[in-house]
Amino acid sequence: MDPSPSPPEPWSALDAEGRLTAHELLPSGDDALDLHRAHRDMVLARRLDTEAIALQRQGELGLWPSLLGQEAAQVGAASALHERDVVFPTYREHAAAWCRGVDPVDLLGLFRGTTLGGWDPHERGFNLYTLVIGAHTLHGVGYAMGIVRDGDVGTGDPGRDRAVLVFLGDGALSEGETNEAFVWAAAQNLPVVFFCQNNQWAISAPYSVQSRVPAAQRSQGFGFPGVRVDGNDVVACHAAAHDALSTARRGGGPTLIEAVTYRRNPHTTSDDDSRYRAAAENDDWAQRDPIERLRSHLGESSESLRAEEDRLADRLRRGCRELPVPAPDSPFRHTFAELPRELAKQLEEHLAFVQGQQA
Repeated sequence: MDPSPSPPEPWSALDAEGRLTAHELLPSGDDALDLHRAHRDMVLARRLDTEAIALQRQGELGLWPSLLGQEAAQVGAASALHERDVVFPTYREHAAAWCRGVDPVDLLGLFRGTTLGGWDPHERGFNLYTLVIGAHTLHGVGYAMGIVRDGDVGTGDPGRDRAVLVFLGDGALSEGETNEAFVWAAAQNLPVVFFCQNNQWAISAPYSVQSRVPAAQRSQGFGFPGVRVDGNDVVACHAAAHDALSTARRGGGPTLIEAVTYRRNPHTTSDDDSRYRAAAENDDWAQRDPIERLRSHLGESSESLRAEEDRLADRLRRGCRELPVPAPDSPFRHTFAELPRELAKQLEEHLAFVQGQQA
């Protein structure tokens, strides 16, 4: 018996030529995906990504993790959220942040070194980026526990019931924190959806060396369902997220969604992906571009949003350079509610050192 059977093809509603196939999973009415808005969100998120890479190359950012190729997965999932739902991102969810109304200039602060966050998580229902792989999965599960204890799940009141959406990459599936999060989510039947963007590479490690089964199948060992979708199909990603989030809000428990996509740029701007993957692989996935697929369906021109893209790019360039330099005492002031004596002494020494450097 073959221990590694071929995985099932990911479900897709919008094929490579842009033809849309009706399916019972596709939400209708007010819950249906606004395709024109999705197209705009994907295009502008890609421009944000492009400009941030340019800013990093110009020395304005220390680092940038690109989302190129993953726009459909993020926009599709984020578009299925309700206002009171809460998102726990990794560090690559720039399109999801855009959909939740986070100012894109605020995204740059973390990578410019002017802030450790940059936005109010409560205001947008979108938590701060997490750089430690997999750590945020437990944060999301903990928040979901709070939702249950607040009685905000399974009431049938759409204005009250809430869910948690946790984004993660395929590399996070190999982390202990993620597996612990799956255990807690299943055991307590929590209202959480794990949305795994399987972009094929965990830095330089291909998914094939991490698991012998598809990511979606791994949820079975924890006792909750897994769904495998085409991550370059914004319609399918939205439909899968909508169904899973609706189930979670009703009290139906967790779901793992595997969105099969591809990271077309290096892991970050400090990575050289030519050392571990072939250019032909990237070229193949470029032919499956999620924005071009949706454009084919809508009949949109690549120039339709050019003016808006350029305005965004200009604001990003100016906004990045205008980000305020943090005060030298800010790491000390925002660590504890009350500054301990030892830390106060360190602060005094630190400020003396800074003043000496400026003299």
